[in-house]
Amino acid sequence: MLPYLTMNPFGFPVLSTTIFMPLFGVLFILFMSNEKAIKVAAMITALLTLAVSAFLFVNFDPTTTIFQFGERISWVSSFNINYMLGIDGISIMLILLTTIISPIAVLSSWKAIQTRVKEFMISILIMETAMIGVFCSLDFILFYFFWEAMLIPMYLLIAIWGGPNKDYASLKFFIYTLFGSVFLLVAIIAIYLVNGTFSIPEAMFKDYTFQFQFWVFLAFGIAFAIKVPMFPFHTWLPAAHTEAPTVGSVFLASILLKMGTYGFMRFCLPIVPQASFYFAPLMIVLSIIGIIYGGFVCLSQTDMKKLVAYSSVAHMGFVILGIFTFSIYGFVGALFQMLNHGITTGGLFLLVGMVYERTHSRQIYDNAGLGKIMPIYMFFFGLFAVSSFAFPGTNSFVGELYVLIGAFAVNKTAGFFAVVGAVVAAAYMLKLLKQVAWGREDKRDIKDMNLREIIYMVPLAIFVLWVGLFPRPFVNVMEYTLVNLATQLDKVSH
Repeated sequence: MLPYLTMNPFGFPVLSTTIFMPLFGVLFILFMSNEKAIKVAAMITALLTLAVSAFLFVNFDPTTTIFQFGERISWVSSFNINYMLGIDGISIMLILLTTIISPIAVLSSWKAIQTRVKEFMISILIMETAMIGVFCSLDFILFYFFWEAMLIPMYLLIAIWGGPNKDYASLKFFIYTLFGSVFLLVAIIAIYLVNGTFSIPEAMFKDYTFQFQFWVFLAFGIAFAIKVPMFPFHTWLPAAHTEAPTVGSVFLASILLKMGTYGFMRFCLPIVPQASFYFAPLMIVLSIIGIIYGGFVCLSQTDMKKLVAYSSVAHMGFVILGIFTFSIYGFVGALFQMLNHGITTGGLFLLVGMVYERTHSRQIYDNAGLGKIMPIYMFFFGLFAVSSFAFPGTNSFVGELYVLIGAFAVNKTAGFFAVVGAVVAAAYMLKLLKQVAWGREDKRDIKDMNLREIIYMVPLAIFVLWVGLFPRPFVNVMEYTLVNLATQLDKVSH
């Protein structure tokens, strides 16, 4: 019995089932030729995976800081590598986000993808397995395996089903993220050489020298900063978002960017805490630059998708700011913003994709004046737009409020500039909303949202309002884990 892991109490390996269920769906799809049957099989697989993750969520004990539903099998005994899984209050939320987004991704691509449907659905399901695996892994090698596995299906989504400049965007995405992965592997090997094990929990809060922590943080930091992406490592993101199909943009915004911030919380803070404190001023400065820079670049955009893409740079800046306040308010706000960004920005990309299918343009001017023509569409667009700039009563307001409380408590200057960034966000989103809703007079015959589109947008809209008006249930799930992390860091700082 390991002190940091409670073994799975059920009669079946629930975490492994959650991770690999999408791959079982892939096995069935491989032998199918009918496109409609392939889509139905992918949808059923994604819904079953969501059902298992919901079972995890319902049975999760939020009153303990120990990793739960543990599974541990010796993998490569000569190097002390184990197939070890477990989740806590951080990972359970991100797993649930992944399994909610995946069936929505399948449904949203039902009509949009007309070529290589089988390969497209297989890529989505392989991506889902890799993403869930990252959040469940408690062994560095297993984590790295899933981390790298995400690159291939995401690269294919952009390179095969992307826009006119898909070759450039997919190659830039792949090179950037692979470059970061090299640094991640270096940090993992360094930790193994000191500890003699690849166990992630066993590497946490040990008495490493500051010099060791300094270099490991740098390696981790580069890998995770590219993934977030933080300024100045963000240049791959707008190209990838712009050229990716709608589903690719949704996965990028909703899940893949969270891998970087998850890495900072899971690895940097508990494994190299002294170096985290040392680099915190730099991280806060870069986060503020990202918030301000992303906001002002959004103000100048004429392409709806590019605007939403650059807004991710600003939103993820808030997450980094919350993490490096080292306070419980900052941690809760950061994790909330990970979830909120996944839902809100993912929703905005879906909405941009819908209007692109109708007008074949992402230019704001070409899509102006939709308020009278598409009232249902504008309801959802308005809701997600105001959520994006953290309007009170929406999910993003709760996350930003927590982050700002943590920021002002630590550094009032950082808090002030974060508020400036929030104001800029309101400016560019309201400008976009005004132009799309009440722009030029439009006589075009454009159909409003259909039932399929409404079905996959409603769950996201419910989340926006639920978290915005009643966030406590979500706070309860993550609070113990984050309080424990803040407490441990406080001990190190003194």
